[in-house]
Amino acid sequence: MEIISPNNVLANAMLRSVDMVRPRLQAMGPDRVAFCVGTQINGAPHLGTSLVQTAAFLLAKQTKRAFGVDTVVRFGALDNAPYDIRLDPETHHAYQQTYFHALGADGIEDLLGKYYRAMFDSLADATGVDYEIETYSDQQASPAFRHEFLATLGRLDQIRWPLAPSHGQVHLRLPCPECGWAEKRAERTQLLRAGSGGADFAAVCTDHGDYEVAVSADTTTTYLDLATLYRNLVKERLAARDHVTLSVMVKGGDWAFGCQLVDEAFAQLPGLPPPPRIFTPMVLTDTGAKLSKSLIREGKVAPPPGARAWMLDVTAWEGDTDSYVDALVWLVSKMLADPKHFYRSYTTAELDKIMIARPASSPGVRAREMNLYRRYFDLVADGRKTIEVRVQYPNLRNLKTGDHIRFVCGRDDALTRVKRVSRYASFEEMLDAEGPANVNPDSPREQQLANIRRIYGPEKEALGVLAIEIELLQPATA
Repeated sequence: MEIISPNNVLANAMLRSVDMVRPRLQAMGPDRVAFCVGTQINGAPHLGTSLVQTAAFLLAKQTKRAFGVDTVVRFGALDNAPYDIRLDPETHHAYQQTYFHALGADGIEDLLGKYYRAMFDSLADATGVDYEIETYSDQQASPAFRHEFLATLGRLDQIRWPLAPSHGQVHLRLPCPECGWAEKRAERTQLLRAGSGGADFAAVCTDHGDYEVAVSADTTTTYLDLATLYRNLVKERLAARDHVTLSVMVKGGDWAFGCQLVDEAFAQLPGLPPPPRIFTPMVLTDTGAKLSKSLIREGKVAPPPGARAWMLDVTAWEGDTDSYVDALVWLVSKMLADPKHFYRSYTTAELDKIMIARPASSPGVRAREMNLYRRYFDLVADGRKTIEVRVQYPNLRNLKTGDHIRFVCGRDDALTRVKRVSRYASFEEMLDAEGPANVNPDSPREQQLANIRRIYGPEKEALGVLAIEIELLQPATA
C-alpha cells in the first residue's frame, strides 16, 4: 500500500526526515549523537510506544550513514510513574507511590526484562545501533542531575509559570523518607532554603505528618520525583551541556504541545538552548484523539476501527519478538522514507491497512547490522579479516555461532556468518590468543592495539572483549 501524505511546513523544508539533526550537527560537530527516548515503566507498551522506540533506532542508523558520526540510543526508563494513588481521608489531598518505591530496583529490572530488553536487543541487531538504559531513579540520583535541578531553584518564581501555567504550583514531589509516598500535586510542599550547597524542603505525609528533607548534589537520600515538564527541563538542560555528545530527544507527536512550555521555562534560565527534538507520528483514533490504552481499559471509550489487539498490548503480537521488530522496522522505514510521511499522524484504521499490505516475510536470513570503517570493511569484504573485535554491549550478549552479521560501510554491505564467539578480559589478551593477522593482516600488533583503544575507551574495554570469528557468505554489494 502506498502512503499518501499532504505536504506540510516542516516536510517542505527538507529532503530526508533525518535532516532534522543536520543543523545542530553542523553547528556543534559532536563526536557522537545520542537519540534519547523515554517511556513510563508501567506495564505492557502499546504501538505508539513501540513506534517511538523504533524510530529512535532507525534515525540513529540513518544519521550514522548520512553524516558519518557514531550514534547510540539512550532509553530512559521512567520508573517514577505512579504505581498507586490514594486520597487522604481528611484533607482529600491525593498521594502517590512510584513504581520504584513499590517494586524496588529488582522489580523494575524485572519489568525491563519482561517488556523492553528483548525488543531493544532485536532493534539493535536489526539496525546496528547500540543502546543504553538508565532508569529515572538512577538519573535523579546522579550529582549532575541534582546540580542542574538545584540551579533552577534560583529562578523558581520565573519557571513555575511555564511549568504550571494555571496556578504556578510546580509538582515537585519529595517522597516521605519513612514510607515513600508523596503528595501528588505537591500543594503543601515548600522550598525553605536554597543556596550553593543545596536546598531544604518541607512536605506533608498522610501517614507520618510534617517532614523536612534536604537535597544536595552529593547526597541521594532524598528522592527527586519531578513532574513531567520539570523533569524534562532538567534532563534537557543537562543534555545541552554535553559538547561531546549531541543529544536528540525523540518524542511522540503529542509532546509537540508540551514542549512549548518546556521552551518557555528554558527561556527563563540563563545560557542553554534546548537540544534538538524529533516528534514521531502520533497514533490516533477515528475521532482524531490520541490512542489511549488506559481509556479503553477503563471502558470510557471503545477500541477504534482497525485497532488490533497488538496495537494496544504488544505482548498480543502473534509471533516472536524478532518478527514484531521486523514489522515495526518495515512500517517506520516507510514513514521515514519521506518527511511528509513521517511528520504527520496516522489513525489505527490507516495503520491497519498499511500493515495488512506488508509483504510476507522473506525466507532469507535475519542478520544483525554492524558498521565498519572503510579500511576494516574492505578487509572483511575481501575475506582477509576473519576476526571482528567488539566490546560486550548488552545487545551482543546473546551473539552465538550460526548468527549472521551484515557489515555496512556507507552504501556497501557484506553478509557473514559467525563461526565462533570468544570472550576476553582485555584487548591484549584477545590479540595474543587470536593473532593480530586475523584481526587486521595489514597492521602490526601494537598499531592495532592503539587503534582499537582509540575506538573503545577503558570504560568500554571493562565491559569485556569479544572476538567474533566470521566467514564471508556474500561479497560486498552497493
